[in-house]
Amino acid sequence: MVNHLLRQDIEMIDMEPASLENLCILYHSADYIVVNKHWDIRIDSKMWYEKQTVQSQLNHHFPSLVDPGTYYGFRFCHQLDFSTSGALCVALNKAAAGNAYRCFKDRLVTKAYLALLRGTVEKETMTLNFAIGKNTEEGKTHMMCIDGTEGCENPKPSQTELKVLEYGTYDGEPVTKVLLQPLTGRTHQLRVHCSAVGHPIVGDYTYSLGKDNSPYRMMLHAYLLRIPLPKEPIHVTAPDPFLPVRDTKWAPERLVKTLEGALGGLLDCCKEEESRPTDETLQVEEKRRTTEETEEQRALCQQWLSEWSLD
Repeated sequence: MVNHLLRQDIEMIDMEPASLENLCILYHSADYIVVNKHWDIRIDSKMWYEKQTVQSQLNHHFPSLVDPGTYYGFRFCHQLDFSTSGALCVALNKAAAGNAYRCFKDRLVTKAYLALLRGTVEKETMTLNFAIGKNTEEGKTHMMCIDGTEGCENPKPSQTELKVLEYGTYDGEPVTKVLLQPLTGRTHQLRVHCSAVGHPIVGDYTYSLGKDNSPYRMMLHAYLLRIPLPKEPIHVTAPDPFLPVRDTKWAPERLVKTLEGALGGLLDCCKEEESRPTDETLQVEEKRRTTEETEEQRALCQQWLSEWSLD
């Protein structure tokens, strides 16, 4: 049987192309697998020529867990862009998929991302509030855009919290390492928001309009994934890839806040919600349920409900 990679093996594969073999498992139980998705691989694909996907990696490593009743063989609980690495949760049965679905639908899931941004971000803490819509300009229909820009169709409210961790350089150019927490779930939200404040993500070929093409990857990584499942709460971190020992072009110069310190407040809020009295918790959850869902969430929920309807 093929052995999957453990945390200590990650440093060796950070800068290598994805392959069937280099699948890193962060968490594995009877109901869920959380993988550290590689930075140059799609989650799944209907294109016959795309052989390297997370789906095919899982098929390769866990053939006995493939569910022939689903199109891809595995139930992916959420999405990460092709160029984004990090924690990705997979449900292994209908009931598990349904439980995860409810957490995402009720906005109980906490995510935090690490990124290297171009330039020096002056404010050490920022709340990015830019409504995001579909870009309808010719040649840009694969992109999203912020409200007020030409060709921005049907913009929806979007919010991201940004905390500066370190200042330094990447390949000699000034960059800022940040922690990003998306409070909404729009397509390309973090990439669009960072670009909107003049600090695009290093290596983001799409939102630099093809100019930022020298780094080996886009520097965006899903570091923290927290799903408060009733019987099996998942709290996983995917090791930080933006360290000098893993990429010598990244040279930190001034530490502003440790990663642990930046996460502290975020996790304290999560614990505070969990410790609320039952009636207060139900009120909060009911408020989340009645909040408008994104079009992407509605479409994904409908797909989940039709394909993974619970018995």
